[in-house]
Amino acid sequence: MTAKEIIFELKKHYNKRNVDGMARYGINVEKALGLNAPFMRSYAKKIGRNHELALELWETGYHEARHIASMIDDPKLVTKSQMNRWVRDFNSWDICDGTCSNLFRKTPFAIEKIFEWCDRKEEFVRRAGFSLMCYVACHDKKRDDNEFLDFFPLIKKHSIDERNFVKKAVNWSVRQIGKRSRFLNNEALKLAYEIQKIDSNSARWIANDAIKELMNPKILARLKR
Repeated sequence: MTAKEIIFELKKHYNKRNVDGMARYGINVEKALGLNAPFMRSYAKKIGRNHELALELWETGYHEARHIASMIDDPKLVTKSQMNRWVRDFNSWDICDGTCSNLFRKTPFAIEKIFEWCDRKEEFVRRAGFSLMCYVACHDKKRDDNEFLDFFPLIKKHSIDERNFVKKAVNWSVRQIGKRSRFLNNEALKLAYEIQKIDSNSARWIANDAIKELMNPKILARLKR
């Protein structure tokens, strides 16, 4: 099956109502077909792992094709160069987060790219750095908790970024790291209180929201187990 054939098939399922709904959630719907996540996952499963096809699908620029590309690509074959090319193409928060979750976090370069991308100026590249941070915190169970402390200077530094998609990702990173363990909960709360003191609307929102979640009794009870 070629990328052209896949696009032809996907277009048969175009859903205007879903496209409109995506737009309301702040998703860039340029070249979007309105296909939902279960459909795309099922379609990707049918295709199976295919690195070359993933590269071709990505280049089509279709929203759903890029989601499927991130699902079928082989993280063992992904290069730093490919990651840098794809991250420059990010134009929507869901493509950014989906690619980080489905693919980038599974590569050997995830940590390196967190440090690199968080310091980039482009909105979705910086978001990708923090999104990747969150998915590593959530899924990489074998990583030493102390290693996550190395991300704290990046979080604090960029807590003043007022751009919506960056601000939300920075907040997410504090919350996600703080939900990893009791130790990191305490450390993330300390970080949040430091951020709260910064003279920035973005920083105060990030801190207040994170503190509220990290002090939630249900979260704390789960971390005690």
